[in-house]
Amino acid sequence: MQNGGESGGGGNSTQSNHHSVPVAIDPDLISELESQINAPPKLLSQLAGRSSCCIFRVPQSLAEINRKAYQPQIVSIGPYHHGNPKLRMIQEHKGRFLSDLLARPRTPPGSITLCDVLDTVYPLKESIRESYSEALDIDDRKLIEMIVLDGCFIIELFCKVGRLGPAETDDPLFKMAWVLPFLMRDLLRLENQIPYLVLKALFDRCIGNFTCTNTNTTNSSSSIGNNGDEGDQDRPSLAKLALVFFNYMVQRPVQVLGKYYDCEGKHLLDLFRQTYLPPKPELLRHPSKFLQLIQSARKLHLAGVEFKPKKSESFLDIDFKNGILEIPVLTIDDFSSSLFLNFVAYEQCYSDSSKYITTYATFMGCLINTPSDAGLLCDQKVVENYFGTDDEVARFFNNVGKDVVFDIHRSYLSRVFEDVNEYHRNNWHVSDLLLYPLHTHH
Repeated sequence: MQNGGESGGGGNSTQSNHHSVPVAIDPDLISELESQINAPPKLLSQLAGRSSCCIFRVPQSLAEINRKAYQPQIVSIGPYHHGNPKLRMIQEHKGRFLSDLLARPRTPPGSITLCDVLDTVYPLKESIRESYSEALDIDDRKLIEMIVLDGCFIIELFCKVGRLGPAETDDPLFKMAWVLPFLMRDLLRLENQIPYLVLKALFDRCIGNFTCTNTNTTNSSSSIGNNGDEGDQDRPSLAKLALVFFNYMVQRPVQVLGKYYDCEGKHLLDLFRQTYLPPKPELLRHPSKFLQLIQSARKLHLAGVEFKPKKSESFLDIDFKNGILEIPVLTIDDFSSSLFLNFVAYEQCYSDSSKYITTYATFMGCLINTPSDAGLLCDQKVVENYFGTDDEVARFFNNVGKDVVFDIHRSYLSRVFEDVNEYHRNNWHVSDLLLYPLHTHH
């Protein structure tokens, strides 16, 4: 027993000595780890979790599908694509647009100086930084300079296109027909935004006491001066200018746009997105716990589902009743396809955002699985295809809902998903007989 005890004691001593053996730690390793501990994250900053953060880099999983849809083609707005030499042409005109904005006539007469504009933006510099998901590696002076040029360019662009003031028939940016459509697309890309609060502050300072002298004499629905609103032509809102500008591409009725002239968003993309959302969140019923995505348009059609175009202010307004799926007409072209992708990217990145567009994109992605599905919906006048072939339309909808996250049970279309699936289950035998006809043997 004594020997056993000594043996045990020796073992403890050995174990103790083993743990006390000093290890030579590489000081460079310590220094490297300390630097990583102290280094704040840059690509997704610590502030990115706040509700104030609303301008994001598009996730790699989405960008790989269609990178071109998220990157500006002609103008950079904000820091993410600032300095890109491919965007230099419009960059060189921003100073001219700033000068034109400062020179606009005001009531009562008075000038707005560069100092006034800088004084407007400078107090917002921290809010500007907090709006971006990436830590901005740029000093305050360069940040303010960039935001002033970009913000004033946007405001003056809206004013020129809205014909607020004498028409400039020789402006080179408006003489080339391709420029404006590219500008409109670029100003609605998620990575190409500045905070709306900055735009609003600049607008109030520069345009708040500007008297509108609209020179437009047409009845275009995209005109500031012919909207049917009495007494508001002298003081157009920023939202009104913005929505009229983008309406050149979508041609929505003035009565629809007018409901949103007092809206504000996180940025221009969010503002435009809000004009398609329901005025009030729908009270969702509790759907089946086994809720699933729906079958493709061709399979549903074989099961007896009819597709009908629906007149509505928003493409989101989908109904299903008595075997009839009513879908507002969707025009798919270069503008709307880019817009969809950026809407979805924003909803995926901004945690406080509703997921209406994501839900719609997923729903349409279910319907349009193959070129024949796209052709069917075009034949039924539900889809107007200015995008390309049926194959290209199908490929777009296959991609737009790919790798996105949404809760089907809490989605605004949960009832439609459930009712369509139930109808298909009750009529599955019909579609099966059409797909696989019975053979009689003699």
